[in-house]
Parts: sequence; structure tokens; C-alpha cells
Amino acid sequence: MIRTVLIDDEPNNITTLQELLLRYCPLIEIAGTADNAQTGTEVITETAPDLVFLDIEMPYGNAFDLLNGIPTIDFEIVFVTAFDNYAINAIKYSALDYLLKPVNIKELQAAVQKAANKLDTKNIHKRIDTLFYNLYTPKNAFQRMALPTLDGLVFVNTEDCIRMEAKNNYTIIYLKNAPSVIVSKTLKEFEDILSKDQFSRIHHSHMINHYYVKKYHRGRGGYIEMEDGTTIEVSIRKRDEFLAKFS
Repeated sequence: MIRTVLIDDEPNNITTLQELLLRYCPLIEIAGTADNAQTGTEVITETAPDLVFLDIEMPYGNAFDLLNGIPTIDFEIVFVTAFDNYAINAIKYSALDYLLKPVNIKELQAAVQKAANKLDTKNIHKRIDTLFYNLYTPKNAFQRMALPTLDGLVFVNTEDCIRMEAKNNYTIIYLKNAPSVIVSKTLKEFEDILSKDQFSRIHHSHMINHYYVKKYHRGRGGYIEMEDGTTIEVSIRKRDEFLAKFS
């Protein structure tokens, strides 16, 4: 069983989430609930949960204030929020999970299963550190990413990602001064979260970091030459959008 704590400032939200978990997620055991950051910290300390569903916006401190106040975080976290805002990208970068309200049953079951799969790993501290780094770093600065691989997580700075190549439901990420990494995410997922000022998807199978573009060669769609010597075709559909970023 997965000992679980629910923290949300709306009692109805706690009741609804509790009912959904008990009905559709048989691995879950509700160990406690709380309605703000202060009582949430107390419940977590008292119950030592495996998993916490944590509302982001609450009175008397938000979810990040709560996490900042806990000396040792040794539980998985699923953030729950009604707002698809700046914090969501930081959560995605950090390989942490979130649910948007109203909670979808299938997404809830998937979140519980992912949390169960991660409970035996020991990288929650690195993921939380990555989350806070991205939350409190200026939006135009380079970010950090937690990349899920077959062996665990690899933590990299986005500035070190030269290019990305799609391989079915995986993505190969080519890094500066490091071996390439095969990541269990699609290229579309990276396209959704990475800065459009820094990265461009120039082809169905390729996304590149602007900082490593050496030369653009004209043609029907043309092709680019990267600093690592790679040449990549630019699709006709993507050409104008890509070139506009350098005009």
C-alpha cells in the first residue's frame, strides 16, 4: 500500500480526490489530510507518507513554501492545481508530476502508477532541487532538466543540449562534452516545454538548439550545419518560422 496525504485548502476538493483514489486506485491508503501549508507540514511529519497530493495555491503559504520548510523530502509528490501557469513548466522540467482540476480519473490512475514506479528510486531530492532552481531562475535564463532514461534520471542544463532526434516514442538528446542520452519522452513533449527562443523543431524528427547552429544552407527547405558537424534538413513547412528567429 502507498501511504498518501492530501493537502488542499478546499474541503470539497479533498473529499472528491479521496473518493476517486479509494475507488479507482487500490494501492492507495489515505494516511491524512490538511487544508494549508502549516498543517500540511505537520501531517507529513506525523504520518511519514510515501506520496503527497499537493495543491499549489493555498492560504498561509503555497506548495513550494511547504516543501521549503521540510528538512528531508523522502516522498513522491503529485501537484494538483486549477491553473496551467508558469509553475507547470518548472514541474515538467523536474520530472515531477501534476494534475489539473477537475481531476481526470485516467490521469489520476497514471499519476499514482508513476509515483509507485518511482518510490524505489532515491532521486527525489535532485528533482526537488531542479524544481526550485527553475522556479526561481529568471525566465530567460538557461534551465535544468531531469531526463527519464531506462536506468533512471539524468540531470542536464538545457544550454548543453545541442540537438534532439525522435526515435518512435523516445528521444535521443545529443549533449555538449557528454555522451548522448536516450530519453523516454517524445520529441513533442520537449517541444512543448522548451523555450522557443532557444530551441526550434526544424523537422518532424529533429529539434535543435539555436546556440549550436553553425550555418544555414539554402535550398527548397534548406539544411543546417551544427557545431558538432551534423547536417540536418529543414522541412519546407518549418523553414520560414525557423529563419524568422534569426532575422
